[in-house]
Amino acid sequence: MTDSEHKEGEVTEPEIQKAEDIQESMETGAWERLLGCTWKTPLGFFGVGLTTISITLIVLGLIGHLSGLIANHYFAIFTFLFLPAIMMFGLCLIPISCYFRRKKWFKDSLINSEHLKIDLADKHHRKGIVLFIVLSVINITVLILVAYEGYHFTDSSYFCGVVCHQVMDPEYTAYQRSPHAKVSCVACHIGPGANWYVQAKLSGLRQVKAVIDGNFSRPIPAPVEHLRPARDTCESCHWPEKFHGKKVKEFISFNNGNQSDAEVQEIALRIGGRNPVTDAFEGIHWHVSRDIKVEYQALDETRTKIGNVKVTKPEGVTEEYALSNNIPDEGVTLKWRTMDCIDCHNRPTHIYDELEQIIDFGLYSKKLTPEIDGIREDSITVLQMEYSCRDEATEKIVEDLLELMAKRHGNDFVAEHEKELIRSGTFLLEAYLNNVWPKMKVTWGTYRQHLGHQKADEGYGCFRCHDDEHETKFGKVIRQDCDMCHDEPE
Repeated sequence: MTDSEHKEGEVTEPEIQKAEDIQESMETGAWERLLGCTWKTPLGFFGVGLTTISITLIVLGLIGHLSGLIANHYFAIFTFLFLPAIMMFGLCLIPISCYFRRKKWFKDSLINSEHLKIDLADKHHRKGIVLFIVLSVINITVLILVAYEGYHFTDSSYFCGVVCHQVMDPEYTAYQRSPHAKVSCVACHIGPGANWYVQAKLSGLRQVKAVIDGNFSRPIPAPVEHLRPARDTCESCHWPEKFHGKKVKEFISFNNGNQSDAEVQEIALRIGGRNPVTDAFEGIHWHVSRDIKVEYQALDETRTKIGNVKVTKPEGVTEEYALSNNIPDEGVTLKWRTMDCIDCHNRPTHIYDELEQIIDFGLYSKKLTPEIDGIREDSITVLQMEYSCRDEATEKIVEDLLELMAKRHGNDFVAEHEKELIRSGTFLLEAYLNNVWPKMKVTWGTYRQHLGHQKADEGYGCFRCHDDEHETKFGKVIRQDCDMCHDEPE
């Protein structure tokens, strides 16, 4: 026999494999072949293994989380976000592997291509169905528990503040010492309802990508452009109609020449709201009363420059106060915004200290020793120094205060008052760490409040609108009279 004849008569390896597959299909039923594919194919075996390992780790993670044995945000992310995704991926691989395996049978075998059938009279089928139901119940139960705990974890203030540590550390630190420290982040940033929840989660994906890429703003821009209206969030607790009367606010200040005798100024603010006697809205909260609608056009992204203002009164009359120089900054589109709580209380939770105010508080509370001459001026100098990072500030702030005091009074003075100076330096360090993040470009004055008009020269506060310059075509202006909001200072 020639080589060519031998090759023609030779049975090739693919033909042998095909014959074996045909024989296998004749000897086994469709269900046995279908279930067998989960471990007879690499893809199916991988899917089963991946699912088994991930669901085991999820159960262990849930036990650790619910029992409080493990309290780590990275562990929670691994348990509630990463492992469920791996589990679902593994579950999807199993039917996919079966599909490709069965497709191969129909292609290679026309002898035994019966359809899958469920025969409850067959004990093997009954056992298979029971096993399938049990495994499905286990999988669904685990996924429901993970989804429930994961939902609460991703809605927690801890998740918002700690997971994106570098980005959110300034806001989270300020939040923890704020009047709203016991209110969850989502209560204000999302509020009730599925619509805003979905919007927030979709927006969160974009923000996660920005954090991963390192392509996020430093500092975080304020105000938040797409924040939910305050009437849907703030007014769930703070009902403007129930505010009325006055509130006395105390302002305490010192100066470099007088560190011991505080200048105290008390002002009775006319908080306003609905007057229970006249049923009329009055005072500061008139702006957000139920019968008044105030709208304005911001000329810049920070809303420190206000253009035209519209006021719609109960009788339906609308007054528009125009500004002669109503020219927006480059890239800013003029659009009407309805005024709400956040336009005045723009830092209701993430409150940062003003530099001189925190120094004066230190003197008033004796955390800075007022008897040491020049400590106010030197404290301001120390807190205004530029440090590359917070770790460097932690190492140097106390030392820098001691050096400035030594230059002012000499080394012997510093040695004599070392204890008081170290205590004062520790207070300055705490103030710095509560307000300054060099890597996020957050420093003194980065975030300021619109309450009052102490920073009116920088565009903050009431005088954005109350400037006697916003005028109707009939000559009526938005007045700047002091008695509109408070009594004469005492």
